[in-house]
Amino acid sequence: MKASVKRSAIFASAAALLVTAIGATGGAGAVAPADEDGELKFGYVLPETGQLAFLGPPQIEALKFAIQTMNDAGGVLGEPVPPAVGGDEAGQEAVAAQSADRVLAAGVDVIIGAAASGMSLAFIDRVTGEGVVQCSGSNTAPTFTDYDDGGFYFRTAPSDVLQAPVLAKLIRGDGHNRVALIGRADDYGKGLVDSTKKELEDSGATVTLAETYDPKSTNFDQIVQKVKDSNPDAVAVIAFEEGAQILQTLIETGLGPQQIGVYGADGLRSEELPSLVAPGNPQRLAGMKGTAPASASNAQFVKDLKEFAPKLKELQFAPQVFDCATTVALAAEQAKSDNPQDFAKEMVGITKGGEKCNTFAACKKLIAAGKDIDYDGVSGPLDFTDKGEPGQATIEVYAYDSQGKLQTVRTEVSTSQG
Repeated sequence: MKASVKRSAIFASAAALLVTAIGATGGAGAVAPADEDGELKFGYVLPETGQLAFLGPPQIEALKFAIQTMNDAGGVLGEPVPPAVGGDEAGQEAVAAQSADRVLAAGVDVIIGAAASGMSLAFIDRVTGEGVVQCSGSNTAPTFTDYDDGGFYFRTAPSDVLQAPVLAKLIRGDGHNRVALIGRADDYGKGLVDSTKKELEDSGATVTLAETYDPKSTNFDQIVQKVKDSNPDAVAVIAFEEGAQILQTLIETGLGPQQIGVYGADGLRSEELPSLVAPGNPQRLAGMKGTAPASASNAQFVKDLKEFAPKLKELQFAPQVFDCATTVALAAEQAKSDNPQDFAKEMVGITKGGEKCNTFAACKKLIAAGKDIDYDGVSGPLDFTDKGEPGQATIEVYAYDSQGKLQTVRTEVSTSQG
């Protein structure tokens, strides 16, 4: 059960006293950060190791780039933004929660992350219960929309409720009528499977199978056999790293992209996927398609980020993390406070309804002039709903060409109906 604990600053002479972080597993202690010390402090819990480690570098570098951008514009609230305090989510709930505790103990005002929905769910109560803002650039599980977070959780990645219509439209547009859906047995997998199933059935398709699997399994023969037995003309795999093994098994079973439609989502969008599925023969994945929140459509941002981090290869969710950090900083400027209890209230309003601006520097000037702003991010217009998430999303349709190279086919805008 979530403990509703708000941040408090307890000072004794020159030292801050330790307070108990109620609601943390095992009753771990943490240093209570000051309500307002004039300095906006970022932390992150992102994958430096584990099955989503390929998503770590773009998100971490995007956060660092955002902080540099803020400092180049004079900082936040007139003070430089210090380097972010990092923690590894590692693809393990226990490790992610421990990392969040350590980052919280450093006195941060906001935590960026986690990358995976399941990892965020492992520590969201710790963070929001302490009255610290959490913003993820890649959590897509529908679970978060109505989560009891006290108004402290936000995301710049769209809910899978927005991705599912584009995925279903892609599958149906390719002429498929009998579709098998398999996904990880976690909030991400179940959420996208359920949402896509509804969209497919609403369009008149038959969903021959909609089932989840244990992502920690070492053998996926059983779930692939269920796919085969359902006699589909297309299969969509909602997976992370384990998806390479599932795709390999599908191909070996005669259910590869040359035989039926094979589709994925954001968890499988990787330039390395073909070589993981078929080492030495990446063409075996030719024809596979999928959808993901668009990450590379902003050419100027991509150019600037690559100049900042020349070794960066993967870009997925980098724009969304940059927007998380920038939105937080602008909310602090709007609130004239680095206290999360103050700036969390400004996070929604600065993304819609005011004078448009698309950089931290430009938006900061408008705020200083007393203007109401509408920050359009590098990932696109955010237009947060009252739930603290995008009300519309730009979704990329990707495909692997005849040589197994990842290509962006097009992008589509998907809008919430709620």
